[in-house]
Parts: sequence; structure tokens; C-alpha cells
Amino acid sequence: MAPPADSSHEDVAHTLFDRFLQAKSCEQTLGAFQDLSKCLDLQPEPEGQLRFYQKLKSRLSYWKAKAVWSKLDKKAGHAVYKQGKECAKTRCLVVGAGPCGLRTAIELAFLGAKVIVVEKRKAFSRNNVLHLWPFSIQDLRALGAKKYHGRFCTGTLDHVSIRQLQLILLKTALLLGVEVFVGIKFKEPVPPPVATKNQGRGWTATLQPRIPHLDQFQFDVLISAGGSKFVPEGFRRKELRGKLAIGITANFVNRHTAEEVKVAEISGVARIYNQKFFKDLLKQTGIDLENIVYYKDDTHYFVMTAKKQSLLKMGVIVQDLPDTEHLLSSDNVNAEALFKYAQDAANFSTRYQLPQMDFALNHHQRPDVDMFDFTCMYRAENAALVRERNGARLLIGLVGDCLVEPFWPLGTGVARGFLAAYDAAWMVKKWASGAPPLEVLAERESIYQHLSQTTPDNTNKNIAQYSIDPASRYPNINFQSIKPSQVRHLYDTGHTERDHGKAETNAKRSMFSRQDTISVYEELLSWCKKQTAGYPGVAVTDLTHSWQSGLALCALIHRFRPHLIDFNSLDQNAAVPNNQLAFDLAQHELGILPILTATEMSQVSEPDRLTLVTYLSQFYEAFKDEPLLPSPPPVYGEPDGKRPTLSSAKSAILFLNKLQKTLSLKRNTKGLDDLESETKRKKSGESPRESLPRWSSESTEALSTGHRNLTRTMQGAAAANQ
Repeated sequence: MAPPADSSHEDVAHTLFDRFLQAKSCEQTLGAFQDLSKCLDLQPEPEGQLRFYQKLKSRLSYWKAKAVWSKLDKKAGHAVYKQGKECAKTRCLVVGAGPCGLRTAIELAFLGAKVIVVEKRKAFSRNNVLHLWPFSIQDLRALGAKKYHGRFCTGTLDHVSIRQLQLILLKTALLLGVEVFVGIKFKEPVPPPVATKNQGRGWTATLQPRIPHLDQFQFDVLISAGGSKFVPEGFRRKELRGKLAIGITANFVNRHTAEEVKVAEISGVARIYNQKFFKDLLKQTGIDLENIVYYKDDTHYFVMTAKKQSLLKMGVIVQDLPDTEHLLSSDNVNAEALFKYAQDAANFSTRYQLPQMDFALNHHQRPDVDMFDFTCMYRAENAALVRERNGARLLIGLVGDCLVEPFWPLGTGVARGFLAAYDAAWMVKKWASGAPPLEVLAERESIYQHLSQTTPDNTNKNIAQYSIDPASRYPNINFQSIKPSQVRHLYDTGHTERDHGKAETNAKRSMFSRQDTISVYEELLSWCKKQTAGYPGVAVTDLTHSWQSGLALCALIHRFRPHLIDFNSLDQNAAVPNNQLAFDLAQHELGILPILTATEMSQVSEPDRLTLVTYLSQFYEAFKDEPLLPSPPPVYGEPDGKRPTLSSAKSAILFLNKLQKTLSLKRNTKGLDDLESETKRKKSGESPRESLPRWSSESTEALSTGHRNLTRTMQGAAAANQ
């Protein structure tokens, strides 16, 4: 509603700001802010993002606005931003206005960068509710979240709907001068023409539909936050698949009546902790679940994990198919049966206290119920790369689901998403300082190693001190664990290697290093077998599946630190608690950070072998001088007759920590499986396969040297202890 025509200019501005604060949709928010900017005669700043914010403050002296300014001023005053001068000459394009994209844009604005966000959707329509870690709540409060959404995390609430979260972040970004365009689809970055004719020109973007203002925008940083299905060219992803677990989400209309307010939320009921609840649910409804969560926000939101046989029996899944994608395809799902399944589960779990159970509608105007396989997750192999064409460099970074997909039972999506937004902003800060591209990339990858391991328990406890500086969040972080020489493949200059002689040499080195790789893994496996031999329920036969129950890790720790674990009290079927115990003890007693969460470790169907080798090698190093260490199997001694001690293995063990980042092939189990298969074929006299992984010359040389060193030191140490 337009303000009265006879209102003073100041009253008009106040009315428009109220409308902006109260806006309930993306369209209303953008419209209200456009009207407010016009009223105050404000235009987007070409550079120095915080100039817009300073002008806005000076022209809007309204008590409600001042309450917001006090929050933003405190945030902007942090030393890390240097009063918005750190990135005053940097121009950034952010693709995607989801929570992570907007959160990154806000940090870049505080640094003083010029930021434009493009979003292909025209509306914020996602009803699903997100669990927030304590630091995420603190972070959003510091941005003034309660000024826009009064019910944000009141009392013991620790969740918010995606739509409300986007609105909170959108309003903050607009006040800081970020330009946001919706209904715009990003296609690809476009390099400038030949440098000699266009000195100083930056990269642009192909967008649909075309808008002159956006067509002319030149940037040197591109942040991709477009979701798991949008990964820019040049990035590769690794799949992490767990045992089949079918998730169902359902949103019901929340009318905020007194009856609805009284219904208690369910922060999480799991079968292992409340078997009677699930037995009664199955008996009364035929629904068989593993867990269920219920949150109240804009909607009544339910998320549950259903057993496949239950879905088949209830007619939700039409036909049992081996391929998960086809199993859960729309052609194989009875929508009406799914709606009833979700509604019955929601009714039972709330004791039938919700007076009406009408489905909320999604952006397709259909009941907002979805079924999905949440056990297939992807992670980008690298967090950033640099592309250089015609003398112009473009830094490309990933945040959100295209970097690390969330594991929803643990609420990791927004938490790790915000951490990645901080990390990306830190990277841009270093980029703006003029640091060499390889240094920027090496530091970003060093920091990225910590992201998938983060939990509320292994990050710094003083969350009020969190900033974009990774040291404020990650304990004992090493900014140089990855070296510039290891990320050269992430600096794309458009030139290809044409030296065939060098390629032939690399191929010979690669074949030798593959053979060496197998011997190293066998040595480590033998050591692990010896240390865990005799423990009930433990049978170490490989470096993947044998460790999923958590018992083998607990046995390894108990072998050398028996006072830390009562091994006989462990439940062989309680994989999550076992892994959590082992991870916690390893971290607090030995300083070994976990490789995954306990839940992820226990549920993945094929753990990443290279990651586990890196992890287990740290135990080898930690226990190198322990007297209880039994003699490994007989091995060949050193040719020069020297008898090295186990401590000499340190450099080789450290090499394994770098191994994941030096390989230029896809770092998943396929490469290692190929190595083992190739060795078996040779032993049986079969001809070798022609299509083995190709590794870069640097990776080959590092792999060959490091594995030879590790093999020699482990063999020599074994001989010395016999």
C-alpha cells in the first residue's frame, strides 16, 4: 500500500523501510528496497561497496533503521575487513541466491567488494526447515536476523525455514549495497577479447535474459552457489554413497492457531533410542521408519527415513528396482500413496493433535512432499581454480551444495555452507591483496581439507570470535599443508602440454609408482591386522569396509591406550557410537582429526580408501614408539644394511597426508581398484589393460618417491623390531 500523498519525505522513507522489514517474499523485498532507494536518491556504487551503506545510513535516521545499523556497524568494524578497504577494487559475480550464495555476498560486501548476485528463480519457495548449529544462530543474530524475523530462534528453537533464511540474508545483502537480480540464468563466463586491444578489461558473463547493466559488468571473481546440479567447468566431484536410506519430507500449512502452537516439536526420534514408538507406528499404520523429525516454522515440517519394504508394501514404490535412481523416479512412485504415507506418519508422531493437515504447496503448486535418496552425496575435489585468458585472470570458487552436499540428519548443510562462505571470502581477500594465484589456490585447498570434518565439537568453542579468518574457527589449522606446486593443475592458462617425450617418461614413472603403491597399502594393512588381531568382532581384511563398524578403530586405540576404552562393553551393532568414541579419543588424545562424521563413516557403502589410508597412517605415526607394538611380518632389509627405527617413517607418513592433493586423477576408489586388479592380472599371466589412470608428471614423481620412502621405512622398522 502506497504511503499517503501528504506525508513528509521523512515519513515516506520510514514507511518504506517498515515495508522492507516486513516483506514476506523475495518480490516484495526487492520492490520495497527499490522504492526506498529511489526515495533516498541512492544509486548502486560502481566500487567500494560500503559507500552505499554509509550513504543509506546518513539519509535514513529512523529508530528502527538505527537498530539494524548498530548490528551491521559492529560487524563491519571487525579488524579483518579493514573498514571495507580490503577488496575495494575487486568485482564479484555470485551465481545463486540460496543461503550460501547470499551469505558469501554479504562477507564480500563487508570486505568492500562490488558484488552482484544473479538467481534463476523469481521467488523464494522452499518450505523445508533447516537445523542450525550454535555458531550459525550466533552468526545470523549478529546480522540482525531478529529485526527481520521476530520469531528467529526464540527460546530453545534452533531451526528456520529456507525461505525465511533467504529473506533474512537478502535484506542484509541489499542494505550493504549488493545488487540482486532474480529470474536471470547464468550460462558461462566470457573472457575479454585479445589483451593488447583491451587492457584492463575483465571477464563478463553470458546470461539469460540479457540485461545491459549485467552484460557490461566486468568481474575478476566468480562464486558458484547454484546448488549441487550446477558445477562450473573444470571442477570434478567425488561421490560418497552410503547404504540405501530413503528420506521423505512433507510440509503442511501452519495457520498458527492456539491448537497448533501447543503441539510439541520432535527434534529427532531414532529407532535405536525409542523402539516402542516405531513398533506402535508399524502396528497401527503399517509405516516402518528409522527416524522422524518435526519442526514448526512457516509450515509444519516433517522429515523421516522410511524402509524400502514398507514403501513397497504400502504401494508408495510401485516396483522394486535395483537402481536407486529408477527406484525413486516419478514413474515408479504412486504420488497419492506417498501423500497418505507422509500424512499418516505426521499424524501419528504428533498424537493426532494438529487440527488440520493440509499440504503446503511447492513452487509447482503441488503438495510439498518429496522422496529422495539422501545417502548419495557429492563433494568437489577442489574448492577453487583460476582461469586466465588474454591476460585477464578469473578466480572461481565454490560454496554451498556444489562444494559439499549436506548430510541432512546432522544439519551440516547451512553450518558447513556458512563456514565455506567465510573461507571463500578469506580467499577473495588474499586474491585482492595481489598474492600469486598458486599461493591463493594452495591456501584455499589447505583450508578446504577441514570443511568435511567440521562438527560443533571440533571447531573453536568461542563462537562469538568467529570471522572469515579460518584460524578463528579451525583449531591448529595449517595454511600451508598444500603447496603451490601441488595445485598447478588448478591454474588454467589455456595452454596444453605438447612434449611427447616427457609424456612417455611420465607414463613409465606412472607404471612404476602404481606397483609401488600396492606394496605400501599392503604394508599398512599388515600393520593394522597385527595390532587388531584377537579382538572379538574385529577382522581387518581391507582398508575400507573393515573399519565401518568402529570396532577396529576402537581396537587399535585400545591396543596402545587400554585405559581409554572398555572394549568388552562395546556393542558390535552400534556403529555410530563406536565410531564417535574412536574419533573423539583420536582427536582429543592423539590430535588426529576425524575424516568423516561417525554417522557418515558407518553408513557409506564404500568408504574412500585413500582417505582412510591417510587417517590410519596417523595412528601408525602416533604409536611408533609404543612397546606393545608386535613385530610385523618378515620383510626385506635395507640394501645398505642400515636398521632404521620407526621414527624415520615420519616424512613418508606426512607424504600420505599430501597424497590426496597431488593426484590429478579422480580421487576415488576406482583408481586403487584398478591398481589391485592390474596386479592380479599380471600375477595370473593375463595381458595388462590399456586404460589405466593417467597421472601428471609431478604427481607421479611425488607418488613414486613418497611410496618408496614409506615402503623402505616400514620394512626397515619391521626388521629392527624383530
